Amino acid sequence: MRLQRRDLDNAALAGVISAAQAESLWTFLSGQAAEEPGFRPAHILYYLGGLVAMAALSLFVTLAWEPWAGIPMLVVALAYAALGIALTHWFLQRGLAIPAGLTITFAVSTVPLAVYSLQHMLGFWEGERTLQDFHLYIDWRWFFMEVVTLAAAAVALWRYRMPFTLFIVGVIFWYLSMDLVPLLFNDQDPDWQLREKVTLCMGILTTFLAFWVDVRSGRKRDYAFWLYLFGVAMFWGGLSLQRSDSELNKFLYLLINLGLLAVGAVLMRRVFAVFAAFGIIGYLGHLAMLFRFGLLFPVLLAAIGLGIMFLGMKWQRNERRIHDALLRFLPGKLRDLVLQAHGG
Repeated sequence: MRLQRRDLDNAALAGVISAAQAESLWTFLSGQAAEEPGFRPAHILYYLGGLVAMAALSLFVTLAWEPWAGIPMLVVALAYAALGIALTHWFLQRGLAIPAGLTITFAVSTVPLAVYSLQHMLGFWEGERTLQDFHLYIDWRWFFMEVVTLAAAAVALWRYRMPFTLFIVGVIFWYLSMDLVPLLFNDQDPDWQLREKVTLCMGILTTFLAFWVDVRSGRKRDYAFWLYLFGVAMFWGGLSLQRSDSELNKFLYLLINLGLLAVGAVLMRRVFAVFAAFGIIGYLGHLAMLFRFGLLFPVLLAAIGLGIMFLGMKWQRNERRIHDALLRFLPGKLRDLVLQAHGG
């Protein structure tokens, strides 16, 4: 439920609270909400500026920088990291948590550039790959950049407690899921089957890590959001890319997506429901192709779609009750952990 100013004014008119109390309460709530991430012009500018700055030292480092690889590029990376840390302290001193979270994440995002420079100095990058390929191609040598970046993110989280830093952690886990295959198996895997399985497993591990973070941190500051997002995306992506001609396996895929929907309801995390919806729609699309000559199938599919819409309406009205009902099916210790994550 989103509280608005007119709600407090109506409460004052009804005699529930006084007009002075309504004014004081609104001033307090407005101050609290100012530092909660939301779709506000100031926050949009914060995130846009932070992401542009991060992209400048990752996505848009081009071949023009390559002659500077080594000590010059290392100095640039360290200078930008120092700038990011200095800006973080400057924003924190002014009580601006959102830009502070972005600037410390910017500082962490310079780590791949610094590690690449060190590797270049040591002769690791003799060949066709350059830093601009970090987001494009799979290479076992990225592994060292990724591990050091994870370590830097862990230090930043320990020191500054900024949830947005987990965005970098989620991205790096995703990259690791692909770069681990050539490192551990010495296999280029042209069909990507092994990489898909590793990505699926990394998604499961990341999702469990997100749940652990959720339990440890609670919901006052949402540290688990980015880990859930990347974890579920990796798991669902790896699962959806599996190839099988078995209708039983495809039906199991549907059941897994329905399971994701149930997990999202229990944990009250919409990211599970979003990917589950894609999976369910994909399975229905498969049925449409399978029975494409059946005259009644489009009618049946439309009926199912409308039924899902009404189910969503009922779900919205009874979300808390459904959540509590699903909790009863969990083992006692797991139920306690979920309640702890919700502050129950």
